[in-house]
Amino acid sequence: MDRGAERRMNIYTGTSGYSYKEWKGAFYPADLPAKRMLRFYGEHFRAVEINNTFYRMPKAAVVEAWAAEVPPNFQFALKAPQQITHRQRLKGPADSVKELLDTARALKKRLGPMLFQLPPFFKKDASALRDFLALLPSGCRAAFEFRHQSWLEQEVFDLLHEHRAALCIADAENDLEIPFIATAEWGYLRLRRTEYTGRELKAWAGRAREQPWKEAFVFFKHDDVGRGPAMAGQFAALAGSYAG
Repeated sequence: MDRGAERRMNIYTGTSGYSYKEWKGAFYPADLPAKRMLRFYGEHFRAVEINNTFYRMPKAAVVEAWAAEVPPNFQFALKAPQQITHRQRLKGPADSVKELLDTARALKKRLGPMLFQLPPFFKKDASALRDFLALLPSGCRAAFEFRHQSWLEQEVFDLLHEHRAALCIADAENDLEIPFIATAEWGYLRLRRTEYTGRELKAWAGRAREQPWKEAFVFFKHDDVGRGPAMAGQFAALAGSYAG
């Protein structure tokens, strides 16, 4: 691989969600008010994956308030509503997509990628994926997390590549192995295990740095004891904000 390309990779590391009282004393100061959590989080990480957008889209004013709490180079990744991914299963979601995009635009320069996590019972439907990708405007960074084996085929990878969408590489405690394939100029990793050793984190950081991505987003799972922020911090130190 071209070492120059590796050095240009911008790596955004964080966790899935940030507002967890269980993290007080482990990551957050024990006496930190909930309304100060995002500001504190933004002082330590460069990105966060917002998961509650899966259940309900917030008002634009709420999203604007998020943006005001973090540094200019911070990125919010938004998990797409279940209305799109689980109920409509990518079919006929034009109104839902418009609502998502309209709300997301309130983040302005702090808007990162959008994660479309498909349900594990949703089998490959290349036609639905093709039509859905056509709904997304140019410049929209979309990552797709497939949780049924049937999706992990070249036809799907080619569709993602054609639309510059990322294959979400998720590492979870199940039997599904997502191939480490770059379908866009940027990557999206979800490291979902409750614990990674230092050696495992180093291996994941190395795999990320080997990709031809210009930027990568890496998110660790929420847990009840604060391991997520600790592992995200360790990964960030291993990978560096800019790889190389």
